[in-house]
Amino acid sequence: MSLNKYIDLTTRIVRYNLKIIFAGKFFWFLLASFLFFAFFMFQQAWNRSEINEESIYSLLLFPCLLLIFYPVVFGIQNDEDNRILEIIFGIPNYRYKVWGVRMLMIFVANYFILLIFAYIARLMLYPVNIAEMAFQLLFPMLFFGNLAFMFSTITRSGNGTAVIMIVLGLVFFIFMNADRRIALSYWNIFLNPFSIPSNVHPIIWQNTIIKSRLFLLIGSIIWLLIGFLNLQKREKFV
Repeated sequence: MSLNKYIDLTTRIVRYNLKIIFAGKFFWFLLASFLFFAFFMFQQAWNRSEINEESIYSLLLFPCLLLIFYPVVFGIQNDEDNRILEIIFGIPNYRYKVWGVRMLMIFVANYFILLIFAYIARLMLYPVNIAEMAFQLLFPMLFFGNLAFMFSTITRSGNGTAVIMIVLGLVFFIFMNADRRIALSYWNIFLNPFSIPSNVHPIIWQNTIIKSRLFLLIGSIIWLLIGFLNLQKREKFV
């Protein structure tokens, strides 16, 4: 296969998968994430709250998780509804390639959307480093995105996975903020890397951030691998 044909084939595959991933209700989730982002941004400006990198990260965290919600949670159900699931499982090991590419495209696309949101926050509120801001938000996005993918391979239902993720999200949020020691530790999934405690040395805080990001990354890999292992159970899906 020549280079031009390979590039053309790759472009077609990317376009086809983008149509599948971001079709249906994704536009409404994108709109909702932007509206929440705009509302929180307006609220901070109206209340004249202290605005810095810490507040911008908190401002973007919920829209970040909302962006990843639909394409991951309802992905397998959409394949099943569109009769694509049978085709994917008809080719040995093809399902791993399909979902591996899709997950990569989902995270890359949402990363660029976060860059746009961070740029808007930079223009409207505070001069943040948009690349660093989007990069830090990528870790909780990977963690919750792959966790949702794992549950979607177990339940095979978008609505069922959505309920599980909402309940887990609330439990994590309440538990992580119930104790100050946990809230400031690397075990906190929602740890704000820009929120530097006054009584903690900067070097210690930097090590905590590195451990936190490693913890989220390792967790993301584990959830993804479990999801792919669940896809081996062909009879459950077809």
